[in-house]
Parts: sequence; C-alpha cells; structure tokens
Amino acid sequence: MSRTTISERGEVGTPGDGAEGGAAARSALPRALGGVALVVAAGSAALLSVGAFLGLYVRPTSDDWCALWKARDMGVSGITRDFYLTQNGRVTNALLTGLVYSDGMRGPKLLPALLVVALGVALLLLARAVLRALGFRAGPLVVPLVAAVALVEALVFFAGTRAYQVLLWAPATISHTLPGVIGLWAVLGAVLAARARRPWARNAAVATAALTGLACGMLSEPFSIVAGLFAAAAGIVCLPRLGRTGDRYASTWCAAACLGLAGGLALLYTSPGARWRRAQHPPEPMSFAELGETVHDWWRVWQTIGGQWAYGGALAVGVLLGLALARSGPPGDRAPGQDRAPAPTDRTPAAEPAPADRPRRPAWPVALLPLPLLALASLGVTYGLRSGYGPEGWTFGRTWTNFLLPLLLLLCAYGTWGGYRLGRLLLATGRPAARAAALVAAGALAVGSTTALVRPVYALTTSTVARSVAWDRQDVRIRAEAAAGARDVAYRPLLIGGLSEPLFASSYERDWAARCAATYYGVNRIHRPEDARRP
Repeated sequence: MSRTTISERGEVGTPGDGAEGGAAARSALPRALGGVALVVAAGSAALLSVGAFLGLYVRPTSDDWCALWKARDMGVSGITRDFYLTQNGRVTNALLTGLVYSDGMRGPKLLPALLVVALGVALLLLARAVLRALGFRAGPLVVPLVAAVALVEALVFFAGTRAYQVLLWAPATISHTLPGVIGLWAVLGAVLAARARRPWARNAAVATAALTGLACGMLSEPFSIVAGLFAAAAGIVCLPRLGRTGDRYASTWCAAACLGLAGGLALLYTSPGARWRRAQHPPEPMSFAELGETVHDWWRVWQTIGGQWAYGGALAVGVLLGLALARSGPPGDRAPGQDRAPAPTDRTPAAEPAPADRPRRPAWPVALLPLPLLALASLGVTYGLRSGYGPEGWTFGRTWTNFLLPLLLLLCAYGTWGGYRLGRLLLATGRPAARAAALVAAGALAVGSTTALVRPVYALTTSTVARSVAWDRQDVRIRAEAAAGARDVAYRPLLIGGLSEPLFASSYERDWAARCAATYYGVNRIHRPEDARRP
C-alpha cells in the first residue's frame, strides 16, 4: 500500500516520481496565476492611464458651453443659485460644476485623472478591508487584488456605450460617475470607524453619512435611487435582532445615509428649478401601458449590457483572486482547532457578544439579495429616464454607471467566492490538472476582457485628440474675430461622444448650446460657416 504525503497547504501526493511531478505542478501554478494577474493588472492600468491622460485633450461641447460662461460670469454662488431657481434644483451638482469650471477648462481636464485615482484607491482600500475582516492577509495577494480592482475600474469607464461621457465629459461625470466614488469613500469611512471601536469615530461616521446622503440627494437622482435601495436593505440585514451584528452601528449608519438621501431628494424635488423643469417636460401619468413601456426599456438596457461580453471579465478576475485566496490558506491561516474567535477583550463593547457566541445564520440569502436590489434599482433609473427624457431616455448610457458599478463589484465578489471554494476543493482532492484548467479558463476570459477594451480606448483617443486639434484651431480664429469687433462669427460643429453641439437645434431660439457658445465668446450670435452671408 503506497504511502501518502500531505503538504503544508493540505495537498495530497505520493512519494516518488508522482510526488515530484505533483510538487512541480504545484509550484508552477502559483507562478502562472501571478503571471496572468500581472498581465491583467498591467493592461488595465495602461488603459486607465490613457483615459486619465486624455483629460488634457478635452474641449467644450454641449453643456460645457453654458457651464463655462455661468461659472465665469456668475461665480460659484451664482451658478448654484441659477440651478436651484431656474434649471433643475440640483444644488450640489451646481456647486461642484461651479468649482470644476471656475478656472475655465482646467478643471474638466483634470477631473478624469482625479476620478481614475479616487475610484481605484477606494476600491483597493475597501477590498483590503474586506479581506482583513474575513481573516485573510492581503500582503501575498497584492497582484491579484490590483488586477481585480484595475479591470473592474477599466470596465466601468470603457466597456459601456458612452465611454466619453462616463470619463471625459464633466457634466456627466459630476452627475453619474462621481457619486459612486463618493459613496465608496463614505462606506470606507464607515468601515474604518467600525474597526476603530471608538464611540466618537462611529458618531462622526454616522453624521458624515447623513451629510453625504443629503449632498448626494441634491447631486444625482439615479444615484440616490440605487444607493438608497442598497443602504436600506443593508440596514435591515444588519439589525441586531436578526443576529448578524452585535450592535446598532451598521443599521444606524445606513439609516442616516437613507435619511440624508431622502432629505436631499425632497429639497431637489420642491425647488423652483425642478418645478420649472417638470413644467417643460410633464411626466406621463402612471398607467399599465406606461409601466409596460418602462419594463420594455429596462429589458433593452439589460440586453445592451448583456451584449458586452467584456463585462464577464469582472467575474473572471474575481475567480483569479479567489484561486489566490485558496492558495493562501483558510482565513487567518489558522491551524485546526483555532477557528474559534478569541474571547472578548476590554476593547470589545459590552453590548456586542463574541462572534463565537452568536448563532450562525445562513449566508446565501444575504449573498443573493443584491440581485433583486440591482434589478429594482435599474428599473427605477429607467423609469426616471423615461419620465424625464421620453421614449429615448433609456439610451442615455451615462446614467447606467449608477448601477453598473455595483453590478461589476457584485460579479467580482461572486467570482472571488466561487474561485475560493473551487480552489479549496481542488486543493483538498489533489487535482492540479483541474486547477490548471480553472486557471486557464478564468485567465483567458480576464485577459480577453482586458484586450477587448483596447479598441474602444483607441477609438476614444483618436476622436478626442483629433477634435482637440480642430477645436483649438477654430477657437483661435473665433477669438481673433471677436477681438476685432465681430458680433456674428462662424462656428463649425465638432461632434464627439454622442453629445449635442451648437447649431443642431431646429431654430436658433431653441438652440441653447449656440446661445451659450455665443455668450462664452462674447458675441451676439454664431452661425455655420456655410451660412455666412456673401458680400
């Protein structure tokens, strides 16, 4: 009867050539996993660097024209008052718009780099905090962790139908990309306060959640819908009486965030600007027919998202991270018999029982809860788009970022859990060939997803740089003509990112972009070059 040997990681082998071959395979798999993760991390980081650098080539279009002259002539307080009284009531949105455009186009040019860095750092710190809470040491997992964060972030910015608007167009990033970043940093602050176990830190985190919710409620209605649903569900799940938490901190924090969001939305909805906007586009009364059309639009949104196979890279890179976690051993790398949590110490609040004393609850209901929440949140966003913009509202892909970010994070989390469970199972059964197959499958999809983003980033780079060159040339000419006393100058529309440009309305009186461009240049009117009067 052949003797068996058990490695330090719990792998089973036999002495002799078979054991040596198994050991060779076991030593090769971690290197292969690290190599694949490094390729994904490097490729995604390169794409993100290009996107951040493209901010330097951003030039005004669509809403930029109005924001530029209002920030210049009205100041930050003036544009904030203008939004509240006559535009849409989004006070926080107006405040941030005024700050971003306060120095002309310098703010919009730097904003993409700020978003890339802020989102990446927030995701990395949150992932590290989650791993530490689960008992894993993040040190040996740096490369797979960075790969997961970088690919998820690259998919958020480049995999959708409106990459230019999601990253490079400041009015859209302020309304739909920045709120998600703010939300992640707020959650990170709550996690750090919970780990500090100091009453003042927790109280400060709860107060900050309320203020952040209030600001976000007046920043973006779609984000408020998504964040409000998830925060409300998390607050209910974390109620102490349900046995998953030992105190009320998490539920209190979620309740404060929800109250803040509700208060911000109430201030926005009752503002004079919001009333004026609703008067311009009266929403259709709710009916079964309208509800059916909304569901149809919602289904088309998810068909479009499902048609982009690159989003599967979030799941695949999560599997890679899970396989790496399985290689690192069980949580905390504890020996058998040491799985029980230590006894409470003086730093443990008296009201919170030790983790080992709490009854174990099934995890699958909480793990599956985000799926219906995501469906409901996206349906709410779709309804808002249809109410505000009509039957074509569902095509406004920039608003999808509000639920695409949690979708990609959820895919990555599911992939990590699946990869970890699969990795531990294969390690226990001693099947290096099966582990290699899992690594190849997940690695191929993750690398393929990264590669699939090269083409949209290349197209984005080409169009953005080419437009900046043409725009700069035209800008010099218009400024020279205005300085010479011209009151009616020629402007050639330069389309980009599916956005409207001046002189594309049916009449000049309805062409708000043309009027804002004329005000920006200090002239009375602009016209197409071919419409110039011949002497």
